[in-house]
Amino acid sequence: MEMKLEVLVLPVSDIDRAKKFYEKIGFRLDIDYVGSEEFRVVQFTPPGSECSIIIGKGITSSLPGSSQGLHLVVTDIEAARKKLIVDGISVTEVFHDSGGIFHHLSDEYRVAGPEPNHKSYASFATFSDPDGNGWFLQEITVRAPGR
Repeated sequence: MEMKLEVLVLPVSDIDRAKKFYEKIGFRLDIDYVGSEEFRVVQFTPPGSECSIIIGKGITSSLPGSSQGLHLVVTDIEAARKKLIVDGISVTEVFHDSGGIFHHLSDEYRVAGPEPNHKSYASFATFSDPDGNGWFLQEITVRAPGR
């Protein structure tokens, strides 16, 4: 049986502000459906992704900004970071984790700069949407077997 992650719902406080943000960073607008004053669904898909995000009204009870640790995979983290900065987005410096392949929750394990050999899955930068939903850029140039 095949299962694919298709959609993530992000809680936001201002749909139109969030819509502008996600359009600004290059996500494709798939739908903006208004069913009523209490129900609106706006779906975006990041470039090259099969998984989309949905923002809106009447779709989640989660607090705006409570989605954290979302990952966008890029093949060149420094170029992706520069593009976001040009688009007016505040992005952290690139870092890697002193403990290995994935990042710890705590910043104390962060080491400045990309993983020295640009090993896949090991270099990161972070940014947030206007509500504080937290995103990681993660550099992957070679996929792990089976991916």
